[in-house]
Amino acid sequence: MITSFFNKSKPINFVIVFFITLLAFIAARTNVPAAEFTWGFVFKLILLLFVAYTSILLLNFIVEKNNLTQKSNYEILLFSLFLLTIVETTTDYRVLLSNFFILLALRRILSIRSQKAIKNKYFDAALWIALASLFYFWAILFFVLIVASLILYVDKNIRHWIIPFIGMATVFVITVVASILCYDTYFALFNVSYRVNYDYSLYDSISFLIGITMLVSFGLWSLLFYIQDIVKAKKANRASLKIVVLLVFVAAFVVIFAPNKNGSEFLFLYAPLAIVISNYIETLQDKWFKEVFVLLLFLVPFVLLML
Repeated sequence: MITSFFNKSKPINFVIVFFITLLAFIAARTNVPAAEFTWGFVFKLILLLFVAYTSILLLNFIVEKNNLTQKSNYEILLFSLFLLTIVETTTDYRVLLSNFFILLALRRILSIRSQKAIKNKYFDAALWIALASLFYFWAILFFVLIVASLILYVDKNIRHWIIPFIGMATVFVITVVASILCYDTYFALFNVSYRVNYDYSLYDSISFLIGITMLVSFGLWSLLFYIQDIVKAKKANRASLKIVVLLVFVAAFVVIFAPNKNGSEFLFLYAPLAIVISNYIETLQDKWFKEVFVLLLFLVPFVLLML
């Protein structure tokens, strides 16, 4: 029933996804003392909810524009369910903003296949990634996607290889100037953590372990089939599919390197995993297995709310 409901893009799907996202935000703040629920707190919460839901809409746009799925709405459903699985991903505004900028960069990178306004797209992609790294330093790793696109599209134009670095430098210079004007020092706005943390003890809870296990197991299983499907895909679409695979691995490294292991870092994995798992769901021929597969993804987050 769930599979047939989200099998096609419908307005009601976006309403359901919004309420799941809203539930994730509420669930993440159930332990917040009532005294902290000021108008300022509520306003900030609404802004973060807006960023999260806009990210979902942006993901839907990227998927449809680049034919990454078969015109279903599974990817937005999965993204919202992932938010509900690890609700900590809704708590850090820096991660939410950084992930939003990465999606904007992904949009520009994938659109390079049209071979139109290439210079602008490389510059914009680098700009968005640089902005993302200002909020969350290890988002800088997503710059690999730009290099990969240059290789995949066999771009031998030396200027195209230089432009992304100009985009990064532009953000750096503007940030330094803003720091001098506002704080009379060079690097005041570079308030990010460069360290690497390999302490995963904070994940040692039932809800975290179940949520992470679901993401990793369903993600890896679907990724195996996704990689196989790249060979069968049309030549024009292969580069985009390879970039999505690379996006999964880069996001995984961001999670591994995360300086603060509080769960919010898993947000970077949600978009690529939503695309990969959506493709796997669409290829399933066995109706019952398909229903059970989606039902598990749907029920686990709600079960975790009760733990």
